[in-house]
Amino acid sequence: MPMIYDDKRLAQLAGQGDQDAFARLVERYTGMVYHLAVQRVGNHHDAEEIAQAVFFKAWQALPNFRGDAAFSTWLYRMTVNAATDHLRQKGRRETPLSLDDPDLPQTADLSPGPAEAVQEAERREALNQAIHALPDQSRTVLLLREFEGLSYEEIAQALELPIGTVRSRLARARAALTKILLAQGNLWDEDSSNSWKNKEKGGTGREPRGI
Repeated sequence: MPMIYDDKRLAQLAGQGDQDAFARLVERYTGMVYHLAVQRVGNHHDAEEIAQAVFFKAWQALPNFRGDAAFSTWLYRMTVNAATDHLRQKGRRETPLSLDDPDLPQTADLSPGPAEAVQEAERREALNQAIHALPDQSRTVLLLREFEGLSYEEIAQALELPIGTVRSRLARARAALTKILLAQGNLWDEDSSNSWKNKEKGGTGREPRGI
């Protein structure tokens, strides 16, 4: 029976050329890297290219990985940088990706009728549009905190920012998001919002924080 190693040990082995150890890391974090890339660039094909490039760069850089930050944090930072570089090369900003896209994790329809289903779809689309209306810096911090469940420390390491800056950006992002939703008349109750986010998490094992 194969031994189960934590990320740090797998990263050490992969840095020494162990391809099986690296394959385990890829298996663990493909979903995370891909979904972060999708949120940044709004395009599935580009997100796949970015994910492939990130893991290729990770394989090359692992011999120099010292474990000062968690492997997941290191990979987040690499993904954010790769997505930013990709957009810069294409000369464009992130493109909003509809939350009703069939390739994204789908929200289970627990509503009793078609009227409620339509209302829930409208709410999700409103939230999607509101998030993408935020400035780049605010949106990134919000996504990492609320949807990926990273701690303030992990976000600070991933984006190479002071924790105080992370907290202030997150506060501004939450306030701006609330203001946008209020202006649209689309601010619904917290339980509904959290229910949607739990579905969008797609089973990462970490509970999202309420906006």
